[in-house]
Amino acid sequence: MCANRLPDAAPTAPARASATERAYATLKREILVGDLPGGEELGEVALAERLGCSRTPVREALLRLQTEGLVRIYPKRGAIVLTVTAAEAESVWEARALVEQWAAPRAFAAGGRIRAELDALVDSAEEHRAHRDLAAFTEADRRFHEVVVAAAGNPHVCRFYRSLRERQMMVNAAAMGLSPERMEAAVRDHRQLAHLIAGALRIKTEEKQALLEEVDVGKRLRRLSEVLARELDIVAIG
Repeated sequence: MCANRLPDAAPTAPARASATERAYATLKREILVGDLPGGEELGEVALAERLGCSRTPVREALLRLQTEGLVRIYPKRGAIVLTVTAAEAESVWEARALVEQWAAPRAFAAGGRIRAELDALVDSAEEHRAHRDLAAFTEADRRFHEVVVAAAGNPHVCRFYRSLRERQMMVNAAAMGLSPERMEAAVRDHRQLAHLIAGALRIKTEEKQALLEEVDVGKRLRRLSEVLARELDIVAIG
């Protein structure tokens, strides 16, 4: 939340910068996790009141978000959160599938080390699913896959995967919000993958591949992509 202003004094430059950073961080997170969905109108006055700061930090935060492609500013009207398109969702999921399918079998060697963390993240995702907490679920989902990718041991791939983080969160939030049953499927797939990675040292190579195909990340992502594309088309037509 933005720092409160003293009513009888104008904010100093450092104070305004701090308020801008807080406004920017708050709004960006709300957009990424779907609390501010695509198409949401953002009025400067309402945002300033909610965040507890003046309109200047809000305006500066919105300008930064516009340069990042998250909002579009309309003079004297405020801004609108940009909607994730079906084409963008497909591009993000294709990139994710390439990395995650490459990383999963290479994470086998680290199964014992990361098992507890994976199990905890799946349990967390299940709890958030039960409470329909989309923001927290999206974060747990993202973290689960980051752990698997990191366990594959290639820092260049890790950096590339992290570069997808923000778009990945927006796409996930949009897809899970449009198709809540996907949250349940994701939890199920994650738990299967965690068990597979943890027990990989005791499984023959050909059996590992067969099991990986059952929890094929690419297939799940393609299903999500189809759902999102269909829903976005419906929204666009309507």
